[in-house]
Amino acid sequence: MIDKLEFFIALARSRHFGRAAEDLGITQPTLSAAIKQLEDQLGVMLVQRGSRFQGLTPEGEQVLIWARRITGDARTMREEMRAARHGLSGRVRIAAIPTALAMVPRLTTPFRERHPGVTFTVLSRTSIEVLSLLGNFDIEVGITYLDNEPLGRVISVPLYSERYQLITAAGNVYSDRTQVTWAEVADLPLCLLTPDMQNRRIIDQHLAEAGASARPTLESNSMIVLFSHIRTGKWSSIMPLNLAETFGFAEPIRAIPIVEPDASHLVGLVAAEREPHTPLVAALLDQAKALADDFSARK
Repeated sequence: MIDKLEFFIALARSRHFGRAAEDLGITQPTLSAAIKQLEDQLGVMLVQRGSRFQGLTPEGEQVLIWARRITGDARTMREEMRAARHGLSGRVRIAAIPTALAMVPRLTTPFRERHPGVTFTVLSRTSIEVLSLLGNFDIEVGITYLDNEPLGRVISVPLYSERYQLITAAGNVYSDRTQVTWAEVADLPLCLLTPDMQNRRIIDQHLAEAGASARPTLESNSMIVLFSHIRTGKWSSIMPLNLAETFGFAEPIRAIPIVEPDASHLVGLVAAEREPHTPLVAALLDQAKALADDFSARK
């Protein structure tokens, strides 16, 4: 039953029998047979079938909720038994918003020093994608904004507050200022994250509050693209202070606080709201709390 539920979750995620079978490392007839057996066992149709996958039935949507819960409990049990025998091990999947990626080593490095049997996969994703991956059990934890848009049913550990700076080259407009307003930065040739990123929505929100709007001359979902354009000296950007500090901007690049308002937004680690957590997730939550204390001590 557990295996069949895992197969069903994979099918619901990929919405294609062939891709789901490939992801699972089995043949498509094996997957189809397992889904049919699961339907026979439960006495309901789970999948709308035609010449191709057409979606889940209403009963299938209900079973999917249970399947995620049951397989999650089974995964927790297996990890607890493995941890009891050998200590923590396995792979941790983390999805983080782009502006938080530079902070991730401060979580993963001490964690792996304490648990050398653990490996990591770190993904750059939008805040919406972070929550979707978490809800589908495709990641163990996420790092995202906590106080700007609804999070749903998650447990969170606040880590730090983002404060925003104008990042620009010496000699550019406002580069000799000690602070600049949101209304003033709106007129600069900005390179910003794409509108699907919550950081961009936050920037747009504060510009609108100042009676202005963003008119970026370059947009990207990659912080590396933004950094490389800023270094040309021809572009400016709006970035969180902690990110600019981590990247190590030096002369002739300047970071100037943006005021009116002096805005900040909370970033933290999120995990699915469930008890008990797997040993890996529980240990990550503890590590995040230690990191939050470290951030607080550095203020």
